[in-house]
This record gives sequence, C-alpha cells and structure tokens, in this order.
Amino acid sequence: MTSDIDRKGLAPEYWRTTPLSDMTRLEWEALCDGCGRCCLLKLEDEDTGQVAYTDVHCRLFDPDTCRCGNYAHRKRLVPGCVQLTPETIDASAPWMPETCAYRRLHEGRDLPDWHPLVTGDPDSPRKAGVAMHKSSVPEWEVDEDDLEDHIIEGML
Repeated sequence: MTSDIDRKGLAPEYWRTTPLSDMTRLEWEALCDGCGRCCLLKLEDEDTGQVAYTDVHCRLFDPDTCRCGNYAHRKRLVPGCVQLTPETIDASAPWMPETCAYRRLHEGRDLPDWHPLVTGDPDSPRKAGVAMHKSSVPEWEVDEDDLEDHIIEGML
C-alpha cells in the first residue's frame, strides 16, 4: 500500500518538540498514520458517554487505500465528518481511536512504534494490523438500526 501523505522534508521527530498548535499544515497532515479508523461510524452510549466503534465505514472511505475518497471536500459531502485541527482536537480527541497520533500527542503520549513517521514505512499501520484495509463494510450496506450489531469489541 502506498501513501499519499507527504512526509518528505520534515524535521526528524518534530512531533516531540513542536506543540500541535504550532505545527505547519504539512507537519499536521503528516501525523495521520492512514489507518482509516477515524472513518468508521461510531456509536455513543447516551448514559455513559462511552464511544464504540463499528466495522462500518463512511461512504467516502476507500477500503483499498484506507483514505478518504474526497478528502478536500469531505466536510461538505459528509457534514458530520470530524475535521481535525489544533482548534478542534480538544473536543474531537475522545472520538478518535486510542492509536490516533493526534489524540496521543494531545494527551501527552508519543507516537506508537508502528507509526510511519517512526518506521519510515507508509505501510507500517497495515503491517501492524491497525489499518482498516479491506476490513470494514460501507455504510450504505447497513441499516442504521443494525449498527449495534457491527460494534468492534476492544477497538479503543
């Protein structure tokens, strides 16, 4: 699997010295490991606030590449899409997977050892078994009432 995430010319281990709020757009975008987990539909327990992931992906998600099929226009095409920025990370972090670089750095943790910025290999999330590469179903194939049947145990 190849990556369209540009990681060329970045300072080594910049994420350890540069706060999320001070990152350039290139540095920010390079944090994405390309796992596709953020594109999975999530359910929130109304009583506890706990977030559960499903194996159902957004209609724009491409399971072959683990990328958004229309990244530039995703927010317009899918109004509920979370567009992570330094300004939205505080509210969005609880909805992101525990493995997410944005969430981890926001919470003061380091990148996982399989992250492409650590390994230099854009395919490392798939090799580590983290990427949703061909392992989810499109939302148009699942009735909204059946989403609970698609909860992935232990995803977070």
